[in-house]
Amino acid sequence: MRIDMYVGGTDDLMGFILIFPFLSAEDKEKQRAVIVEKATSRYFPAYEKVLKDHGQDFLVGNNFSWADVHLLEAILMVEEKKSDVLSGFPRLQAFKARISSIPTIKKFLQPGSQRKPVPDDKYVETVRRVLRMYYDMKAN
Repeated sequence: MRIDMYVGGTDDLMGFILIFPFLSAEDKEKQRAVIVEKATSRYFPAYEKVLKDHGQDFLVGNNFSWADVHLLEAILMVEEKKSDVLSGFPRLQAFKARISSIPTIKKFLQPGSQRKPVPDDKYVETVRRVLRMYYDMKAN
């Protein structure tokens, strides 16, 4: 139950990030500020408190879960927007280091792994083209 709650919270934060590649340059700067503000004032403080209050290595007790992986991915995504975003969150820094050092996670985070790269212009254009085709088909 708590795993789902933490994953849902992380999904909310990721929602601000997922639209980022599809924004104009001007809107990207505004969205970057929104992402950092939401992460540092709402989401990261909540996760920092969870880790502090129960004193365990993972979000839910002392068991590695989907919630931990999901939070790590969100942290990495926010760090792509502001590299020092965890500077005020020592428990999240330790959490990131701990989860990133799990052998399978560590391997996955290495260059050349199956981890999806940050969307580039080619990816963005492909998505836009596919969505245009989809909406054109629905209109007919």
